[in-house]
Amino acid sequence: MNNLSLLSILCPDKPGLISAITGLLFDAQINLADASFTVLGESAELSAICEIPKTVSTDELSQQLRSLDALQDAEIKITPFRYDVRRKKTDTITHQITLQGQDQPGLVARLTEVFGDHDANIVRMDAKTLPGNDSTEYLIQLWVWIPESRLEACLATISNTASWLNMRCHYNAIPPIAEKTGAD
Repeated sequence: MNNLSLLSILCPDKPGLISAITGLLFDAQINLADASFTVLGESAELSAICEIPKTVSTDELSQQLRSLDALQDAEIKITPFRYDVRRKKTDTITHQITLQGQDQPGLVARLTEVFGDHDANIVRMDAKTLPGNDSTEYLIQLWVWIPESRLEACLATISNTASWLNMRCHYNAIPPIAEKTGAD
């Protein structure tokens, strides 16, 4: 049985970074479960649940990762992962919502509280500034699960809140992924 660990890496962004990291993990016989990568300013962040063989220590893995040119000055953390990796219904993405407008304090707080008020779950969120001519645009992308019984009210409220904050709002339903039936 392998150990489940959370691998977190923060380092300068550069082309080929994901390939270098995942190649090293593959060579070390480490299997990735859920993983996320994002660029944050000039840096990049990778978080992944990893199945690490008991024969590989976290210190050894950290040293191997630091041997990569791109990770010499990286912040690398490997900690035990104590949560269940099985997904819940509320982890299923039903909608992608994109909001864009002039940056202002409180945007993320005001927009995200709508989902909690409607028993919806934010599965993933990306938010970033988009430099413009005279002002800074802010882009928020959300991938959410919205219960069918609250769908219409939730989408109306998020649209109204975005309008109140002078943001443009667009959303798309995400079709469910078909489950395997065993006949495949």
